[in-house]
Amino acid sequence: MPDMNQWPSSRLLSTAARLVEHAWNERLASIGMTHAGIIALDVLAANGPMTQAQLASIVRVQAQTMGKTLSRLENHGHVHRVRSTHDRRSHLVSLSDEGRGLLDSAHRMEIGLLETAGLDQGELRSDLKTIIRSMSSTRQNLREMESRARLALADVQAG
Repeated sequence: MPDMNQWPSSRLLSTAARLVEHAWNERLASIGMTHAGIIALDVLAANGPMTQAQLASIVRVQAQTMGKTLSRLENHGHVHRVRSTHDRRSHLVSLSDEGRGLLDSAHRMEIGLLETAGLDQGELRSDLKTIIRSMSSTRQNLREMESRARLALADVQAG
């Protein structure tokens, strides 16, 4: 085992995330599911029917990437896709009863995933949410500053 006392926090976090993801993927594979599929099902369960583009935006992936995941889920009966009545070019995606049952099974499997580590799950979840919120707002602030800088540069160049 490597001496992790010298590792920066970012390396500890990314290594832990990879190890948890591998263990989670093994459990999901045992029920014929993928991590991407569970994320899509979770979003649909929480938000109801939506377009592929909306789902992709929430999950923070490209619509094309989400399309591949949804095709697999649809082929296995976990989601339904119907043409949108508002925009005939898009489809509304909804969770099927089978998908809801699979999602419930996956959530039960997840409960024991980190129990062997002896961590307080509530505290860990709280800390992880804090990191995500902080990093998300920092990225948003950087994007806004970059946008303002581009506009200012365009103004200078134009005038």
